[in-house]
Amino acid sequence: MKRILIIQGNPHPGSYCSALATAYQQAALSAGHHTQLIHLHDLKFDLNLRHGYRERTTWEPDLETAWEQIQAADHLVWVYPTWWGTMPALLKGFIDRVFLPGKTFKYREKSTMWDKLLKHKSGRIITTMDAPVWYNRLVYSKAGIRAMKTATLKFCGVSPVKVTVLDNVKHRSPQAIEKGIRIVERIGRNGR
Repeated sequence: MKRILIIQGNPHPGSYCSALATAYQQAALSAGHHTQLIHLHDLKFDLNLRHGYRERTTWEPDLETAWEQIQAADHLVWVYPTWWGTMPALLKGFIDRVFLPGKTFKYREKSTMWDKLLKHKSGRIITTMDAPVWYNRLVYSKAGIRAMKTATLKFCGVSPVKVTVLDNVKHRSPQAIEKGIRIVERIGRNGR
């Protein structure tokens, strides 16, 4: 059984993403996985990495706890809406503040290479969007998904990273919305 951390990045507590994250967690628990769920809208932290990488900004207690949960997990599940082709500011701020050099990756001295410090963890991205998935692929080249999957998670060693996109959310019927919940429950039961 896996130790799974679910990070829900929609700032609205009553969102579809919140429902998806909860459905994933309940299904994973029912299959015997150990899970923890973070709703980023419940955390208290400054989104801004005020000094960049020049100087460490002290973590707030919620970020310390989140980091401990990330370290303990085997599998990281990211649930968030795609807004303006990428993730909400809340999720981006969380990543900026937590995914730091020396924590999730480490630059090698006198080299362009780096060490990936989150190896031995797998990942899942579950993202919603109002646009059709084909539009995101053809017009934006899945830029937001590539940024999260490749330039963030894989950069830090998380692999493999699977992606589930629930598209056309704005125009989905209640039955289609419920079908999305069932898809996420199936993924959660399998711990993927």
